[in-house]
Amino acid sequence: MDTMELATSKKVRQHPAELRQQVLAECNQPGASVAGVALAHGLNANMVHGWRKQQRNARSDRVQGTVAGAVEGANFIALPLASSPAAATLPDIRIELRRGATTMAITWPSHAARECATWLQEWLR
Repeated sequence: MDTMELATSKKVRQHPAELRQQVLAECNQPGASVAGVALAHGLNANMVHGWRKQQRNARSDRVQGTVAGAVEGANFIALPLASSPAAATLPDIRIELRRGATTMAITWPSHAARECATWLQEWLR
């Protein structure tokens, strides 16, 4: 018997679906360690990690299939949009500056607050 025959005649151990489900459920518990769960069931942790990957891929495939099916059969439905209420008008910015005997009152539109701040910084230097 050559090495090729040995490699192909190796038996793969099959675990019952109930055991897989139980192990996967235990692994999904908060604070569970995959290695700890695998050890408790006499399993190899790498195998359990593989089961978890298969489970994630199966979920992903189901979700993608659902989304693709929903998009294929979808119809466009126009929904009326409520007109946005008129933007509340903000009061103008009012600034009163005093320097020595001079007083200056400034009114600036609130929609240009950034420009007002820039001007004020320059003026106060």
